[in-house]
Amino acid sequence: MVVLSDRDIKEAIKNSEISIEPFVEENLTPNGYDLTIDEVYIKKTGQHIKEGVARVPPLTWFAVSTKEFVKMGSRVASQLWIRSSYARKGIIAGFGKVDAGFHGTLTVGCFNANHEEVEIPIGDRFCQIVFETLFSQPEELYDKRSGNYQNQRGIKLTVD
Repeated sequence: MVVLSDRDIKEAIKNSEISIEPFVEENLTPNGYDLTIDEVYIKKTGQHIKEGVARVPPLTWFAVSTKEFVKMGSRVASQLWIRSSYARKGIIAGFGKVDAGFHGTLTVGCFNANHEEVEIPIGDRFCQIVFETLFSQPEELYDKRSGNYQNQRGIKLTVD
């Protein structure tokens, strides 16, 4: 496994090995790309916030959907990491791997572990996606192994 640098990410996009739509060059990091918030769902209040600022109550679970629609190639997987600015506010997020062959926006389950309300602006950079090349191509890609969330857009909490 090799982590892609900013230069590698641009080359992988040019060669259609990955796709990030919309792509904003300023969101590149030395070894990843910052994904932005498109929607926040606060379970406790039932709110779906798609503009302005989401105000997440203390000790509350919520979900974030990325604005970016990503397409992972057949030899690329990725990891998600919360931006430290949100970790420092007490936000804990459940991240996993984005499988080779996945296409869609990403839904991230989060928890405000702070004892105060946390403001989360829609459009803010929330997490970093770190791309990794696989040593070999998988026998079957995401759409064949599971595919439960293939081509999802917006917050999707369960498999239909």
